[in-house]
Amino acid sequence: MKFSASWITPVNQYDKYAPLIFFKDINLSAKPEKATLTVTAIGTYEARINGSRVSDYVFAPGWTQYTERIQYQSYDVTDMLKKKSTLEIEVAAGWARGRIARSDECQPKMPVATIAQLDVKYKDGSEEQFITDTSWCVRKSCIVFSEIYDGETCDANFTDKSYDAVKDLKWSKKVLIPQEGEEIKEHEVIYPTLFTAPNGEKILDYGQNLIGYVELSLDAHKGEQVVLDCAEVLDKDGNFYRENYRSAKSTLTYICKEGHNVYKPKFSFFGFRYLRLVKHPKGKIDPMSYKAICVYSDIKKTGYLNSSNKNLNQLFSNIFWGQKCNYLDIPTDCPQRDERLGWTGDAQVFARTASYNFDVEKFFTKWLHDLSAACYPDGRVSKIVPYVWKGAGDAKIAWSMNSGSAWGDAVTICPWEMYLTYGNVNFLKDGYEAMCNWINYITNTTKDKYLWTGMNHYGDWLGMDAPEGSYKGSSRQDLIASAYYAYSTQILAKASKILGKQEEAEKYGKLYKGIVKKFREYFDDDYKTQTEHAIALRFGLAKDMKKTAASLDKMIKDNGNKLTTGFVGTPYLLHALSENGYMDTAYTLLLQEEYPSWLFSVTMGATTMWEHWDGKKADGSFWSKDMNSFNHYAYGAVADWVYGVAAGINRVEDKPGFEQVVIAPHPDKRLEWLDVSIETKSGLVASKWVYKDDHIRYEITTPSPATIILGTNTHNVEAGKYIFTEKL
Repeated sequence: MKFSASWITPVNQYDKYAPLIFFKDINLSAKPEKATLTVTAIGTYEARINGSRVSDYVFAPGWTQYTERIQYQSYDVTDMLKKKSTLEIEVAAGWARGRIARSDECQPKMPVATIAQLDVKYKDGSEEQFITDTSWCVRKSCIVFSEIYDGETCDANFTDKSYDAVKDLKWSKKVLIPQEGEEIKEHEVIYPTLFTAPNGEKILDYGQNLIGYVELSLDAHKGEQVVLDCAEVLDKDGNFYRENYRSAKSTLTYICKEGHNVYKPKFSFFGFRYLRLVKHPKGKIDPMSYKAICVYSDIKKTGYLNSSNKNLNQLFSNIFWGQKCNYLDIPTDCPQRDERLGWTGDAQVFARTASYNFDVEKFFTKWLHDLSAACYPDGRVSKIVPYVWKGAGDAKIAWSMNSGSAWGDAVTICPWEMYLTYGNVNFLKDGYEAMCNWINYITNTTKDKYLWTGMNHYGDWLGMDAPEGSYKGSSRQDLIASAYYAYSTQILAKASKILGKQEEAEKYGKLYKGIVKKFREYFDDDYKTQTEHAIALRFGLAKDMKKTAASLDKMIKDNGNKLTTGFVGTPYLLHALSENGYMDTAYTLLLQEEYPSWLFSVTMGATTMWEHWDGKKADGSFWSKDMNSFNHYAYGAVADWVYGVAAGINRVEDKPGFEQVVIAPHPDKRLEWLDVSIETKSGLVASKWVYKDDHIRYEITTPSPATIILGTNTHNVEAGKYIFTEKL
């Protein structure tokens, strides 16, 4: 779309944390036959016509690599316009100028600005256009403070109607792109219960760790205040606990008007299960006056996981909620503390599970384009996307600029996983250059040819076997990096072949073989940790797979049937076992309830995934106050094992998008039944198994030709529903 409009910004400087309202009165020639408002902003905006919102899209225009890409949105506003109308665009700091943008560290600093045009067509065929230009004005909002980390303050008694002039901002229009990702919408509404903590504080409990905000609806006198603080958990005494939010204030302040008040934040969101009523109007507290509204990208649920095990079902729920809470426009690490960034490592380990749980095709289309835009010319892939440090001084943020294994490998793994789930080759086409640049970067910077050595990485982040004072686990960084070098190169060779780039396919195929050969020579199956074993097995790098798998199995059993893996090893651990003859051990780990395990947090009352296996210990104390999120989805990647191994639903590389399916379930007597399905691009694929008397009953649905493998029996079938019974 070609913009006739100009970027506009206030002539005078304002507090960057106080939203501003750009406005213009317009007069139409007649009743419009069609009217379209196209708008965006630097920051987050809410557009209104005659006081009514033009859309239910919240936090528009979303978070992109703003220096290269800013989405614009187009809305049909035909029925909203009168002959005389007022157009308002309220703009807040959002992701562009708040603390999350590291705006004090980066250049260029983002201005407060908007650009919009209203295109009107009349019945007589004539057209009229209204655009942002210097005829617009700007004024303050009743929201006197809004910041993503720190919350929002609204004064319902605000009456300042003074306004200021705007000027033309010479900001590039080349960065403008049409809406590409999913819109951010309001979803579930949850009402709380009220209790008094042992220390006397009034606490609202929503029963679910969530992302969003609270809507107030209450009677009050003018000047009375509602002040709410957020928390995810209570301490061991049952009191409000928020140290893990670090510097994020996450506070909602509302100054009431006389009479009935209704308010919800416009430009700030919170991660919380509990709200503390720091201040509230006099009188009895009605918890129904504080409903929570969940806010995240408008992704459709496509996966279904259910079993006979109550704790396992709670784990499934935690995985789905963890994804929703961390899929607010980008795949963040957590939704609550002073971070909420698009960490690439978290995104890649969870990518397959994400694509089964929800339809994330549009979501990842946008984010992966931002990932490519955030890459450096030498091929480095940022550890966070959007990359908020891009343009800052190298020395100050060197820790973030240096690409690392597993995190940087999101550039190959995420497009590959999306391609296999959705059959959309554009994931490979659009990301191909960045994929090549990444592999070439590793090849050009390693100290040892055919390995990736000599650099600092995140290792097996938060591995339980970490030495004292380290977050990185005890797995060797060079081994992890070299294993991912092999895996990403293998993906790139396959992508090259799919895209018809035969010369590149041969080049990267040869490189892959060289990496595998050197890896086996260099590490010689001498694996020292669970994670080293798991990735060597999962990536097919071990010389002796049988010996390596047996060693991993023994290591787990010697540890009391408990894992020690971190962010890198955990997603592959159960696969490494089940693919190599140790299905029983894999199930034992899945169903383990003692710390450390997936179900330990469930027994501790978790309603989302935790960042640490021991975020909250059995005695109620905390692992740490510095880095302890209770809504971190990465370990939820275990769901792809439940989909793909326990239920046995698998994609076929040659027929992506589930155009062909392999269904090979693996039941275990410790579960009476398991029921799993995915609504795919090709239709519903489902796998259910039930132990009954001396039989196992399988109920399988496939939307396309499928190979069904039940033990030693193989059935090649067409699309349809099938029932099989096997005697035990």
